[in-house]
Amino acid sequence: MATAADIQATLGAFEDPEFGKSLSQLKLLKSVSVDGSTAKVHVELPTPAYPNQEQLKEQLQACVREKHADIDQVDVELASIVKGKDSGAKVGLKIKNVIAVGSGKGGVGKSTVAATLAYGLKHFGASVGLMDADVYGPSIPHLLGAKGQPAMKQIEGPNGQTIERIVPIEVDGIKLMSMGFMVGEDQAVVWRGPMLHKALTQFLQQSDWGELDYLVVDMPPGTGDVALTISQMVQLAGAVIVCTPQKVALLDAGKAISMFQTVKIPILGMVENMTGDIFGHGGAKTKGEEMGVSFLGELPSVADIRIKGDEGNISALVNEDNPARDAILEISRNVAMQIAKEIMENPTMPTLDIL
Repeated sequence: MATAADIQATLGAFEDPEFGKSLSQLKLLKSVSVDGSTAKVHVELPTPAYPNQEQLKEQLQACVREKHADIDQVDVELASIVKGKDSGAKVGLKIKNVIAVGSGKGGVGKSTVAATLAYGLKHFGASVGLMDADVYGPSIPHLLGAKGQPAMKQIEGPNGQTIERIVPIEVDGIKLMSMGFMVGEDQAVVWRGPMLHKALTQFLQQSDWGELDYLVVDMPPGTGDVALTISQMVQLAGAVIVCTPQKVALLDAGKAISMFQTVKIPILGMVENMTGDIFGHGGAKTKGEEMGVSFLGELPSVADIRIKGDEGNISALVNEDNPARDAILEISRNVAMQIAKEIMENPTMPTLDIL
């Protein structure tokens, strides 16, 4: 009669189809019990966005039955706890993964990708925050239909002192911070670098983000000092590079990739936005292959994306049936899985070297 230890050994050697390593190596197999001819198996996935979970269940069941003929029933329970490297621990935050969404140039839909990525990750069951670091052109509040000013709260510090914290605006369960809450819609932000650094420090370090699985950061376009500021403050889980299919946009995207690589930030991959007849198709995937960067997916050039963004109803792109929904969820799943793979392969996150 097969024992729990026998089945543990069998499943421990099972190779996970997504990560290419055994469950034992990945430490995903949490418990096995046997009651007569019934086995109960508990597997803990590193992200709720893990694909084809029903297929994985069937594969695990078949693996046990193939090796242990006396087991008639295999109950597989799949749970998920987002793996992370405590990206925010460096500045006292309980954020598992900080994701930078950047681009080499403006006008490629970076903020739209950042916003839909946040909603996509939330759709899979993760706790998510969204920080608009594009101080000079904050568009995230409009895309989400968010208004108002963040409140202040006082908390007790580790030494008994009173500390003030900014309370992010919450929209659809996503915690949100943006310069757009601090200035009027038509008011320009005219700041030099030190003021920019101070604002980002307040948004990131002095906001009451709580416990988050993912904090998506909408970066300003280009390769300026915002990336350096954020890279110094937290250990980024990685960067997502957004571009459109045109050659000029791809050239600038290459510069953004080079910038993140220079400061030793993992590139999670590239997203091609506005793909279709007008702007072309497939340029980001080709560019990614040239630079050894993963391709995360493409957002089609469809009117729904513009309409929902203009209406401040970007959430509808994930919550309602529309031509962009499947693409958004695929990109979100790929980002989550890239982070999980990065953590499995490189348990120690990179530190920033200033060159």
